[in-house]
Amino acid sequence: MGLTHRINRQKPYRKKRSEFIFASALQTLTIPSAFGVTFASRPNIKTPTTMNTLFCSTCGIQFNDAKYTAGDCPICSDDRQYLPPNGQAWTKAVDLKKRHSNQITRVSDSLYQIISVPKFAIGQRAFLILTPSGNILWDCISLLDETTVEFINSKGGLKAIAISHPHYYSSMNDWADEFDCPIYIHQNDQEYIYTREERVSLWNGTEKELWDSIRIINIGGHYPGSCILSVPSDSPEGTILCGDTFFISPSRRHVSVMYSYPNFIPVALSEIERINGIMKPIPFDTLRGAFDFQDITTNAKEVLHTSFAKFLS
Repeated sequence: MGLTHRINRQKPYRKKRSEFIFASALQTLTIPSAFGVTFASRPNIKTPTTMNTLFCSTCGIQFNDAKYTAGDCPICSDDRQYLPPNGQAWTKAVDLKKRHSNQITRVSDSLYQIISVPKFAIGQRAFLILTPSGNILWDCISLLDETTVEFINSKGGLKAIAISHPHYYSSMNDWADEFDCPIYIHQNDQEYIYTREERVSLWNGTEKELWDSIRIINIGGHYPGSCILSVPSDSPEGTILCGDTFFISPSRRHVSVMYSYPNFIPVALSEIERINGIMKPIPFDTLRGAFDFQDITTNAKEVLHTSFAKFLS
């Protein structure tokens, strides 16, 4: 399967209604031949999302406790997010699964992106990173459907989930339960975890090394615990998966850091200077942001530091 640098030119992995009907009589699940994978069916596959939970329709985060869903979403009430003009709206788990499906696209030999279609809530993408020592999910999306579970299991499952910041917590506990793995979140953001389960593992300090030289690095700025993931093996100089810890412009020639992206609240210049210092010793040539138009695949380090220099001047 040929790869290009721009994700929107890659051939996506799409569900076809006729291909992915899960029923007790179904014996096999076939994925398009580009992947060369045929799955044995699991008629009694667990439904990852419990049916009594609600998702905020604006940010996509799952809440299991009525004390949060009785009013406005606590994440969207913060200055870094927003409540829609018509007020708070909630989506039932069963409706999420009926109205949306996940699209999986190969970005490189060891990297896949997962996006829900049509767009739900913020519309961010998650990344599946394949490594010899165990696979990692970077950031998370609300919908975990059967096809996604089957695909990830065909690649070896998950060893860990790492999340950049609270806007992407979504249904992280369901994902961790399904794949029996920990969720790594920086300690500075623990107050924003409204559904805390035993799989959440808080870490502190500047960085946490996982394996195969992959590191979670605390950057701050957007949130105190905002992080990036350094994946050295994914490109010649290394790839940075940044969520929206960094915001990559549509032109892909500028990178910014904001306290609030939807409300256009900047961080202080001292924060830009501090973050610039953190990034200088990290080798990378590729940046991949929260959305599928946010990829810089050449000279990404130069673009980032040139952008920060404009702020500081």
